Amino acid sequence: MAKKDEKSHKNAPLIGIDIGGTGIKGGIVDLKKGKLLGERFRVPTPQPATPEAVAEAVALVVAELSARPEAPEAGSPVGVTFPGIIQHGVVHSAANVDKSWLDTDIDALLTARLGRPVEVINDADAAGLAEARYGAGAGVSGTVLVITLGTGIGSAFIFDGKLVPNAELGHLEIDGFDAESKASAVARERDGLTWDEYSVLLQRYFSHVEFLFSPELFIVGGGISKRADEYLPNLKLRTPIVPAVLRNEAGIVGAALEIAIKHQLSK
Repeated sequence: MAKKDEKSHKNAPLIGIDIGGTGIKGGIVDLKKGKLLGERFRVPTPQPATPEAVAEAVALVVAELSARPEAPEAGSPVGVTFPGIIQHGVVHSAANVDKSWLDTDIDALLTARLGRPVEVINDADAAGLAEARYGAGAGVSGTVLVITLGTGIGSAFIFDGKLVPNAELGHLEIDGFDAESKASAVARERDGLTWDEYSVLLQRYFSHVEFLFSPELFIVGGGISKRADEYLPNLKLRTPIVPAVLRNEAGIVGAALEIAIKHQLSK
């Protein structure tokens, strides 16, 4: 009987939460399909975004999702993303949230506040993990690099479907500059670049990353992945390069997937 119960918990829906600089979003994730069950729920990120204020906002999102008919079992683990480096549950960088997060044990903080197991993963890592499992990288073995072009350049390093966490490939130095200071989507707007001019910078960036890691696939995410046909055809690489497909739900899906893997609730 125990075996049957155990099997029934595999791939059961879980809650994923995506903490961002302006909004905290959550959803109930169907882990078989990598899709949300019902609408996602969003609250504004508190200002200032201190650990205690953000923990309260996360608790609000989890309470709303837990009250839904399709909610997972009470007490089931919750996966959360955070916009910073996370190592052993501790925050080691905090670019878009309050500096008081530095050295905070975010796993312990949220586990105590929610009264259920919580594990936190870097936001780009979560999006990359979801994209590799359910999106453009599904079924691709070897190294898949998911690069998000936004305020900065986020990255996720996936090998044989498993995440190698905290790869900060946006901070590679190229031609004496931090890559994201020149090649992020925000840098393109700031510098008033045409798509052709921007493509030259992206070519320089992706050629360098390709040389370092020889990936099987590049997946490009972030808001401007919607405009991928403006710049991807201009890039000359050995590696196939494709736009991400999960869009804004990738963080939520990846957060739930990561905690499912950690708790052996998913393959």
